Amino acid sequence: MKIIDAAGVRELLPMQACIEAVAAAMAGVAAGTVRVPKRTFMPLESAGDALLLMPGAAREPNVYGAKIIGLHPGNPAQGRPAIQGFVALFDADTGTPLCIVDGAVLTSIRTAAASALATRLLARPDAATHGVFGTGALARTHIEAIASVRPCKRVRVWGRHLRKARALAREEAARTGLEIEAVADPAEAAACDVVSTVTGAAEPVLQGRWIRPGTHVNLVGAHSASTREADSDLIAMARVYTDLMDSLLEEGGDVLIPMREGRIDRSQLAGEIGQVLAGRLAGRTDEAEITVYKSHGITAQDLYAAHLTYTRALARDAGGAAG
Repeated sequence: MKIIDAAGVRELLPMQACIEAVAAAMAGVAAGTVRVPKRTFMPLESAGDALLLMPGAAREPNVYGAKIIGLHPGNPAQGRPAIQGFVALFDADTGTPLCIVDGAVLTSIRTAAASALATRLLARPDAATHGVFGTGALARTHIEAIASVRPCKRVRVWGRHLRKARALAREEAARTGLEIEAVADPAEAAACDVVSTVTGAAEPVLQGRWIRPGTHVNLVGAHSASTREADSDLIAMARVYTDLMDSLLEEGGDVLIPMREGRIDRSQLAGEIGQVLAGRLAGRTDEAEITVYKSHGITAQDLYAAHLTYTRALARDAGGAAG
């Protein structure tokens, strides 16, 4: 059994390859060749801390497994990732354990890859600016991921602490070659063609009145029925897509809160990204439409990303190309 640590995942899971793996995962979900049972969420003693168990099985690749992670929102203040854990992968025919893959880095890359896939399917083709809310690891991977599917050469980053936003902008500009600036006013970050929210906020940080016609929004950070990053105004004027509808209707506070307020109804929820890939659901319908992708994370994406990392590790160790 192979053990692939964080450095190994960074080496073996390039963003563009991960986007294609996520696309295959979502197509599998739409086709019914991937099974994703409901995840187990167990709160721990400290407020906000939790243990998550997310099983799944696929036919192609013929594997099953589970993602097991600890969620500790207070960790970043102490220099540790908020999400820690691993993905365990098994051969579906024999039950042989294939690998254990670092969960923190894999989650960071594949979450951004999922947003990039949604952006590729829903954003205007000429989208040239990207607004990022948040300054953590997901902000970094989203800057890279969105630039790989749209010509977003200019990026604006907003965070609660301007110092952190400036540091991220400086470091990521040097790494990616993109024009990245930190902004003190969140409305400036919202005034972009693509907007990605990757915060730990429980209350809205993104206001609908800031969003321009034709914008695509990736809502990533909130994962419970009572928390959200966007206000009801944004959701009320948008066409909403997600990775898994069951998760959206149980955990998607960005959508559930406006539904409870009577601002929207079920008809405004377009459907799943996998259905768009399969051609069973329309994506953007006009240049002025506002589209929202509400990401929850789905085990299918973790399985496919882990399997890709595993097969590239085998190729590397055999002396071949990792591609």
